[in-house]
Amino acid sequence: MTGLLRADAVALDAQDPLAGLRASFHIPRRNDGSEVVYLCGHSLGLAPKHATRIVSEELAAWASHGVEGHFASQRPWVSYHEHVTGGLARLAGAKPIEVVAMNTLTVNLHLMLVSFYRPAGRRRKILMESHAFSSDRYAIESQLRIHDIAPDDALIVISPRPHETLLRTEDICARIEHAGDELATVMLPGVQYLTGQRFDLPAIVQAAHQIGATVGFDLAHAIGNVPLELHAWNVDFAVWCGYKYLNGGPGAIGGAFVHERHAHADLPRLAGWWGHDKRSRFAMPPTFAPLAGAEGWQISNPPILSLAPLLASLALFETAGLERLRNKSLALTSYLEALLRATAGDRLSILTPQDPAARGCQLSLRLDCDTDTARNVHSQLTELGFVCDWREPDVIRVAPVPLYNTFVEVWTFVDVLSALIKSN
Repeated sequence: MTGLLRADAVALDAQDPLAGLRASFHIPRRNDGSEVVYLCGHSLGLAPKHATRIVSEELAAWASHGVEGHFASQRPWVSYHEHVTGGLARLAGAKPIEVVAMNTLTVNLHLMLVSFYRPAGRRRKILMESHAFSSDRYAIESQLRIHDIAPDDALIVISPRPHETLLRTEDICARIEHAGDELATVMLPGVQYLTGQRFDLPAIVQAAHQIGATVGFDLAHAIGNVPLELHAWNVDFAVWCGYKYLNGGPGAIGGAFVHERHAHADLPRLAGWWGHDKRSRFAMPPTFAPLAGAEGWQISNPPILSLAPLLASLALFETAGLERLRNKSLALTSYLEALLRATAGDRLSILTPQDPAARGCQLSLRLDCDTDTARNVHSQLTELGFVCDWREPDVIRVAPVPLYNTFVEVWTFVDVLSALIKSN
């Protein structure tokens, strides 16, 4: 790759209105002190620098106030989760009553399925995709078994067409229509974790509702990555984690969305005291009275030290603005794709859709070589200070995140990857 191309990357960084946000994150360093090229935000986002201060403030409040910190601290713990509601609602395209920060993704998925998967008569099937993240598959199959339904009898698994890697929206909708009154629930990702494909959520919701099924989404790779309008799209429920694009830290608190039209519905649920009406919660009445909206699905009081880093991250999303972040994401990922096709196009394939609207900031790469060689290329990238992700059997996932990655980093990654492909 020529110096001119690197000069183009330098120029793009100089014109980037969000370039200054990078300084708000801790960038991991190699043993020699140099920064790594971190392209793994799809797996674990980087640490916002202000997260240290906020967590320290909560530790100090604990030390100073003890149990009184629930009411007397700078940010009272009893209502702590409410500090992130507005930011999460804006990222989800939702109303505040529709979102809540709680638990972790798979716990939230179980809670949602208890309420929204209600098999009755012929209507007992669940539709999911063949390459779903394993935890989603485990959760769905276990929910079927709880209802004494064999997964082989009730699980509809949709796959890409032969010799294709991506699911087509028309195929998903046709499968939903064909299932008809046998289909109880559709459960799909917002962005597919392995290929990076962004699903057409409004089309899927419309198809599911037309035949009377509920529909939910795993947004682990979507929230904070692509624009969402969950309320307008009439999604029934959604769940997500907080440690990928939301940069909430390892094992960060997750979240859930429940559409406003279910806010007061008498739905079955697994109840806990934190989902009870706030006006009488501490009176400990024997009868559960759920809060309206997504908060009514809470089980226990939230983990404050897990929530705290999310405050720092969501503040950066507010500073950047969703539109500007999406614009930079499109530019970074398109630049990555253009460089890959120009320098290594005949030696690798890109699994992620070419249409920028049909993907987030992730590109999934498959090298034109045997699995051992591809794995060796990934290992060499790691040794040289490039943090990306290997997925068996032969996929390298790369995500230039608009909050902290640069065009020069993208250029450098492709330059090194191209050299490694040639030498292996």
